[in-house]
Amino acid sequence: MDEPNMDYPPADPVKAGLAGRCPRCGEGKLFSGFLTPAKTCNACGLDYAFADSGDGPAVFVILIIGFVICGLALWLEVSVGPPLWVHLILWIPLTVILCLPLLRTLKGLMIALQYRNKAHEGRLESGE
Repeated sequence: MDEPNMDYPPADPVKAGLAGRCPRCGEGKLFSGFLTPAKTCNACGLDYAFADSGDGPAVFVILIIGFVICGLALWLEVSVGPPLWVHLILWIPLTVILCLPLLRTLKGLMIALQYRNKAHEGRLESGE
């Protein structure tokens, strides 16, 4: 994250992160796989070694999708009362279909915000 940013206009971290683009230039790819960050940006050469979103995206996905799916499942159970197999057929695939794209977009967003705010691992100062 120590590379000079003067040659690049500031990219909007929300747009870049949600699109899976480089947080510095907004052009290069952020991911080399589905959830694996690339080593460097293919447009500006930014080293993505700083990128560590941790469990943050997964927590937000669990909270958001869990709220939606549980609410819909409870509504269906109370209003219609279908057998258990209907719940399994409906909610398991819908959960997977909703979670995977949201996980990628939130991971990109968190990495872009981490770059923009110069976030890094906390360290204690030596008390000498």
